[in-house]
Amino acid sequence: MSIVSEDKKVWGIHTLNDSLFLNRNIIAIGWKDFGDLSKIDANRDAFKSHYSEAYPDAKKGQVANGAGMLYRFIHEVHIGDYVVFPSKTNRQINIGVIESDYYYEDADGEYVQRRKVKWLKHLPRLNFSQGALYEVGSAMSFFSVKNYADEFLSALNKDFKKTLSSEDSEDESVGATAEDIVESTKDFVLKELSRQLKGYDLEGFISDLLGAMGYRTTVSAQGGDSGIDITAYKDELPPRILVQVKSQDGDIKETTIQSLKGAMREGDYGLFITLSNYTKNAQKYLDSTPIIRGINGTELVDLILKYYEQLSEKYRKMIPLKMVYIPVPKTDE
Repeated sequence: MSIVSEDKKVWGIHTLNDSLFLNRNIIAIGWKDFGDLSKIDANRDAFKSHYSEAYPDAKKGQVANGAGMLYRFIHEVHIGDYVVFPSKTNRQINIGVIESDYYYEDADGEYVQRRKVKWLKHLPRLNFSQGALYEVGSAMSFFSVKNYADEFLSALNKDFKKTLSSEDSEDESVGATAEDIVESTKDFVLKELSRQLKGYDLEGFISDLLGAMGYRTTVSAQGGDSGIDITAYKDELPPRILVQVKSQDGDIKETTIQSLKGAMREGDYGLFITLSNYTKNAQKYLDSTPIIRGINGTELVDLILKYYEQLSEKYRKMIPLKMVYIPVPKTDE
């Protein structure tokens, strides 16, 4: 049973100024040029419109995210709600309760949108499950805590540390957390491919990826060579691999793959790569035609992650990733 009541929410917040929050007993967010939030009509469209005026160079996604956080901070947060603030300087989880309505204070640099807070507890990060830490590690500055809200509130109890620090208890959230991180990374890569590499641009990327995998490749002239986009060889000798690349959003049909088959000569192999997927009939055709390999968007991302370090700097900058170690569940082996 949840210990979070329906009328009391749990919020998460990040800052670059830990001392401001902890020493002044406040939480705050920036967007100074947006101005006083209380002067904007209390609806999301008005916040989006004003955000676009205040930040004319902002992209569509930035407008939606930024305006949404500002709207929540003034209109969805209430006195009595809880806030979880992970401070970086001392690596603690700080839990407090909101004590004031929103107010605007143009005094201390960027953090002008404010609310007063009573800090209830300051606990080491080690006291919390990996899943809880992952949730409050959100990339957003201000967000709702949902999945692990009860865990953070239970930390206000005196026996919280003893319960969570038991040597016999294994963190069951580790597996889910690792899976979430991996899946969100795959989503990011596929979105960036779809956004930045349409049409012929994707062919150049696939050629670079195949090169990272050890193939010698030649990209066909645009619009030529019977629909063959890339020709690849593992070494100087046959077989020849004919590659067709599709960046379309819809699933690939059987007839499209058959056109690749028609361009192949005896001894050739075919490779079909798409950012989307294959229809059932197309997949059946691939299964019954072993000389043609089909790779969908998910499989393509797996290859990108495997050979990422061997990609050209151009594409690593386009899809910026950092190698990190993440906790995974223990095995019995």
